[in-house]
Amino acid sequence: MAFEAGQEDVQGRRRKAKALSGNAGRLAVALRRGVTALAAGLAINLAVACTPLYSNHGYVPEDKDLAQLKTGVDTRDSVAAFLGRPSAEGLIGDVEWFYVQSRWKTVGWREPHEMDRQVVAITFDPAGKVSNVERFGLEKGEVITISRRITTEPIKGRSALAQIFGSFGRIDPATLFNR
Repeated sequence: MAFEAGQEDVQGRRRKAKALSGNAGRLAVALRRGVTALAAGLAINLAVACTPLYSNHGYVPEDKDLAQLKTGVDTRDSVAAFLGRPSAEGLIGDVEWFYVQSRWKTVGWREPHEMDRQVVAITFDPAGKVSNVERFGLEKGEVITISRRITTEPIKGRSALAQIFGSFGRIDPATLFNR
């Protein structure tokens, strides 16, 4: 009897050890799966972070549309009706219209890089008719440095506030209302 009790005790311990080893095995498998999922998630995040993003800005008419413009015949109104108004106009009068389109590439945290730029310039003569149509790209572009000219001395020896307040006495109300 004592032998049988000892045998049952040994068998009970074996069952407990087997159950515990089964739980440890399941825990190890779950841990391996979790580590694998974490590594896969990190790999996907790294791949997505290094994926380039492309963005387009502006509008440039296609060459087939520009070929339909006739120099000396088309006017500002006909160009606006056919191509739409430009994104930029010349600074002096309404002599030139500029259609500008840029393509930018951004990779991760890096600064965006301009991959392509197209500029279509339509020039008008004094009568308002198309005189020239040109297309420019990055290869013909130039970097223009903006000159920030600052007046160091007051104009005519007076400060800016003195100039502003000094003009109040010279305002003619008739010229304000065109009467």
